[in-house]
Amino acid sequence: MSVDAALSQERRLTARGAVTRNRIVQAAAELFYVRGVDSVTLDDVRATSGTSKSQLYRHFADKDQLVHSVIDLRADQILNRDRQLLERMNSIRALERWTDTIIHLNSLQDGAYGCALGSLVSARAAQDPTSRGKLAETFAEWEQFISAGLRRMQENGTLREEADPDQLATAVMAALQGGYLLAQTAQDVEPMRVSMQMALDHVRSYVVA
Repeated sequence: MSVDAALSQERRLTARGAVTRNRIVQAAAELFYVRGVDSVTLDDVRATSGTSKSQLYRHFADKDQLVHSVIDLRADQILNRDRQLLERMNSIRALERWTDTIIHLNSLQDGAYGCALGSLVSARAAQDPTSRGKLAETFAEWEQFISAGLRRMQENGTLREEADPDQLATAVMAALQGGYLLAQTAQDVEPMRVSMQMALDHVRSYVVA
């Protein structure tokens, strides 16, 4: 289904249809996160969401379409969360607070499931160009929140002029995603804490004393 066709379908949804569609996407997102995309079938999603086969296929012709909607959902959730945390970031302490929040949220489940968005990358990026494009766009926007905050730190004299905000933001994002993966493997958030501490130490090396 093209993007225009998908938008047209969404506009035609009744209120009840929108509720059903949202319930399906929410159920799929949770199943994909806990069990992995490849191990979840459409029948699993149908059973969890309490929808009939005809209801599910009315909204999603195949699993790929459902995955794309889950990516959109996770992207909105993560970007909205971090926009609130990072849109006014202008100090190293603000970056530390964001880091502490992310680690705390992951600690609530002992780091067992990794990043809700990163797990979709490993499952779909290699085989699905649409998923890869959506994920790449989201990660770029996510990283931009960090680099924009680092630029504000340069503007207010907190960060040295020779620092490269884009490169530092990439390093922080790499540490975050690597930390998620290590925490998931260990089922312990401590490796994530160490990874992020090292990344922040690198940023601190550019902070004006």
